[in-house]
Amino acid sequence: DKAPLSKSLLLVPSAISILLTLLFQHYQKFFAYNLQAVKEDFQIWRLVCGRTICLDLKDTFCSSLLIYNFRIFERRYGSRKFSSFLLGTWMLSALFDLLLVEITQYIFGITINSLPSGFLGPVFALFVPFYSSIPRVQVTQVLGHFSITNKSLVYILGLQLLTSGSYIWILALSGLISGICYNSSILKVHRILCVPRWVAKIFSWTLEPVFSSAEPTNEVRVGMGATVDIQRQQRMELLDRQIMMSQVAQMRRQRQQQGGMINWNRLFPPLRHRHNANYQDHHPSEQGIPPPTEVSEEQVARLMEMGFSRGDALEALRASNNDLNVATNFLLQH
Repeated sequence: DKAPLSKSLLLVPSAISILLTLLFQHYQKFFAYNLQAVKEDFQIWRLVCGRTICLDLKDTFCSSLLIYNFRIFERRYGSRKFSSFLLGTWMLSALFDLLLVEITQYIFGITINSLPSGFLGPVFALFVPFYSSIPRVQVTQVLGHFSITNKSLVYILGLQLLTSGSYIWILALSGLISGICYNSSILKVHRILCVPRWVAKIFSWTLEPVFSSAEPTNEVRVGMGATVDIQRQQRMELLDRQIMMSQVAQMRRQRQQQGGMINWNRLFPPLRHRHNANYQDHHPSEQGIPPPTEVSEEQVARLMEMGFSRGDALEALRASNNDLNVATNFLLQH
């Protein structure tokens, strides 16, 4: 839902890759990322065909899973800004591919005539905003030392994709560099390499109805609340518990490393106290209720620009202790 571009990137390239592998193998040569043909024979069209469709089904599977996980950026930024990021990093990574191949040949004497094909540069570039803007919440620990977070699976998929080919590290490095350059506030690349508004409107009128999905109506509700307001409260309490458990695990690791005592006042910061309409007989005393968390109007405005209501933005920011990333992630998932 609300990610038609991600859905099209999942369906169309994957379907073409499967058809080329199973039925039309004699056409695979047209989708090979042959750098020698680009440089010597000036076959510039290979930069388009060879950097769009994967010829290895393992790469197709891993990149599709990564695009599915990165659909949150299309919901957060909008389809036009998300497509601008993909277009910009796709063009930049093509340039960095050629530069890295020349540098590798100059320094190590290794001649690279072809690279793995597929839409891999922008996929690796999406790891840059994923690392910087998606909050890290600990899920569990393995052997008492290795933390498993909500982002671990995505990094494992990226590592699997990185080790699937001999020269795919060049595509990964060029993708990461292009993602950093596009996100840089100094270079201002996002103002140059962007999708024009009229192009976005054309694709919105023609392709978005084909790949758009209806808003899900069978959402699994949290808890057994009898009203929508109670269910929203239960969801916010679930988020509070996840944050609290992450803090508990972090403080336990610090205690094991330092051998000191836990500061319980720092461990359990005051969470939001809500009034439940179904339990009016159990109101806490006024002295035990902490003052409401100060909410930044700038952060409220940024959430409202993303399409959320002011009430939902205030609730999410108060629940997340004024953390914009955590509040955005919660509102997108609920």
